[in-house]
Amino acid sequence: MTKLSEKLAALRDWTPPVLPEHIPQGDMPGDKIQITEEHIAKANTLFPPLTEALKAAAAAREKLVVSVFGGSGVGKSEIASLLGFYLRSAGIGSYVLSGDNYPRRIPLYNDAERLRVFRAAGLKGLLAAGAYSQEVQAILDKLWRAETDPDPALVSEYPWLGCYQAAGRKALAEYLGTGLEQDYGELNAILDAFRKGESPLWLKRMGRTEEARWYSAVDTESIDVLLLEWTHGGNPALTGVDVSILLNSTPEETREHRRRRARDGKTDSAFTTMVLEIEQAEIARSAGRARLILSKAGALITAAEAEGRA
Repeated sequence: MTKLSEKLAALRDWTPPVLPEHIPQGDMPGDKIQITEEHIAKANTLFPPLTEALKAAAAAREKLVVSVFGGSGVGKSEIASLLGFYLRSAGIGSYVLSGDNYPRRIPLYNDAERLRVFRAAGLKGLLAAGAYSQEVQAILDKLWRAETDPDPALVSEYPWLGCYQAAGRKALAEYLGTGLEQDYGELNAILDAFRKGESPLWLKRMGRTEEARWYSAVDTESIDVLLLEWTHGGNPALTGVDVSILLNSTPEETREHRRRRARDGKTDSAFTTMVLEIEQAEIARSAGRARLILSKAGALITAAEAEGRA
């Protein structure tokens, strides 16, 4: 069997292969990806430096993990799928794994938990500040039904709402992307088993309903590179990554991507905006761990530049 280092060494004067109508994508059930010329251009920019990074990592092991991370909807699935296709076209086995299969709750319940964390902490913040009253609760009841309690524009009308939102946001930041929300332990064990050459791997699948949970046995014997595409792929709780790629974006750019992909029905809500801003801050803090960083415009940039754009 040809060693990975030898396969990578054979990659000279690389040119992008012709794309078929469909290429394999990540393993998230029901995920909809739409590969555009923008995604292709970005993957073409990333592939040569990625292969150089893989060559260095291949000196230590035969199975490598690449993390493609960034804001929700920024193009991780599309670009990871393209990079995987390019690797396979060069004779290097690859598999795209979606980290979105590894939260502790299905999307419906996790969305509800996020909101519960925010609102419970917001109420405690009001109590601690001595700003809570039955009149305040009556207004909150209306705001909750309208789902506008996270809207900062309402603070001018209800000054106490600033205290509520600050306390809720702090608690939400302590939940999002942490081990309370994401099962890093299970994912780390999978990456470790892959790097050790174990096969098959039982990989988790998660739909959007409680009964839509199952595992699939995936033969990884011929897989050289596992590409993990995930918002939290730069989090320090994630171990076993050999090369990290950050797809940089602003919360506004991320929101537009989500709108085009129809990731949820509340893309423009104040709460979604808050979640994206918190996630973006986490991603910016992870920029220093990325080997490659690509801007929204498709240029390779430094970690300092990425942190400045958050």
